Parts: sequence; C-alpha cells; structure tokens
Amino acid sequence: MGFEDYQQLTFERREHGVLLITINRPEKYNAADEGMHTELATVWRDVAADPETRVAVITGAGKAFSAGGDLAMVERMAGNYDAVSHMLTEMSELVYNIINCDKPIISAINGVAVGAGTVAALLADVAIVAEDAKIGDGHVKLGVAAGDHAAILWPLLAGMAKSRYYLLTGEMITGAEAERIGMVAKALPRDQVLDEALRVADSLATGSQQAIRLTKRTLNNWLRSAGPTFDQSAAYEMLTFLGPDVLEGVAALREKRAPSFPSAAPQARTS
Repeated sequence: MGFEDYQQLTFERREHGVLLITINRPEKYNAADEGMHTELATVWRDVAADPETRVAVITGAGKAFSAGGDLAMVERMAGNYDAVSHMLTEMSELVYNIINCDKPIISAINGVAVGAGTVAALLADVAIVAEDAKIGDGHVKLGVAAGDHAAILWPLLAGMAKSRYYLLTGEMITGAEAERIGMVAKALPRDQVLDEALRVADSLATGSQQAIRLTKRTLNNWLRSAGPTFDQSAAYEMLTFLGPDVLEGVAALREKRAPSFPSAAPQARTS
C-alpha cells in the first residue's frame, strides 16, 4: 500500500531521500495493537519498493518509542488459534522484512521500547538511543516465550550470557547500558537522539548507494543464518499464547502486581 494509507505511522520526506517514519499513537505510548503491528510489518516492503527513499529513520511520537503490545490485543489473542496463527505469520514478516529491506534503516529510540517496538528499534541497521530510555523484552513476565526478534538478534549483539540474563528475567536495560553491552550503536541525551539519527541518515543517503546496500545485505547474512532459531522462538511464543499463564500475566499487569503463574504453582507440570 502507499504511505498515505497508513493509519498509525506518519511519514515525512526530507532531503537526499531520507524518509522519517514516526510511530504515532502517543496517547497509548505508541503501544502496538493489531493495526500498528500490521503496519510495522508491512512498511519495510514499501520502503524497499519506494524509488524516492534511500534511507529510513524510525522514531516514536511523544515520550515513547513504542511501549510494547497493547494489552487488549494480547487478551484477544490469548487462546485464540486463528489470531495466534495470523500473528505467527505477521511477526515473521516484521523480522524478515526489516532484514531483507535493501535500504539502510536507522532507529531513533527516544523513549521506552518494548515488544514489537524493540523489533524495529534493534533490528535497524543503526540504533541510536536516549541514555535514559528503557529497552526490554518482557515476554516471560507476560507468561509467553521470548519470540519476536530476541533469539535471532540479542546473542549476536550482546553475547549469550547477557542475552540469557535479560531474556530469562525480562529485566529492562537503560539506553546507556544498551550501548555499553553492544545492543545499540550510540546512546545520547534524549534531545540529541533524532538529530543524530538524521545526521547519520544524510551521510548514508549521500554515500555510494550500491556499496552501502550490498554491505548491509552481506552483514545481514548473520541474521539470515539464524533464521531457524527465530522461527522456533516465534512458534514457541505463539504456543504459549494458547496456555493459561498469559492470562495471568495480563491480569497482573493491569492490576500492577506480581504475577502468580499457574505453571509456577506447587505440583504444576511445565512440560
């Protein structure tokens, strides 16, 4: 579809073929519902096909980059085989469309990035984050396996020890710590993040386009080679959406309390 057809992403064309994409649901801290998830999965094909775009920059409106999945969407998915099957296809498209987009993607992570937002934030070719932003993959705290992008990307960026720790605990990382452990390219004061992302975008947009795109394609073979790991993690995430823990995870988030997962009850069977 054309960029004018998007409802929750806005687009601004800038000099040198730089396309600024803004996740635009600030009243919900840019949390992803079904519509936004579809748009985040689709937009990278449109970026790749658009002859006017050389580099894409993605950021969030307001104080957040994207505050994860909308809880109402999670509730609609829980136990719903058709919804889960659709999401399995779409989450795969989100990851692979970013990887396969031949044009550079830069993320300006201006605030919290969780869930689908973290996919776009960290799979971008250059990630620039606010030092005080929070980044995380909280799937386990919701009661589902870490799918999305984490298994394919985090060990490559931060190593297995850090990936195991953050993905098994669901703890958040500050932007400054994300830079220290290699999750992002740069961490800057919040008011400098977008300007720096646009500066890098201009540099890439005025450089040798074939050289830059072929370099990106080569580097992303590391991610393509991990495709089976991602496919398995995505399937496991969707499998756990069909179990009881996710309902307790949503309830605990809504009630702002620690979850009491059925699988962690005394004598519970976990396999």
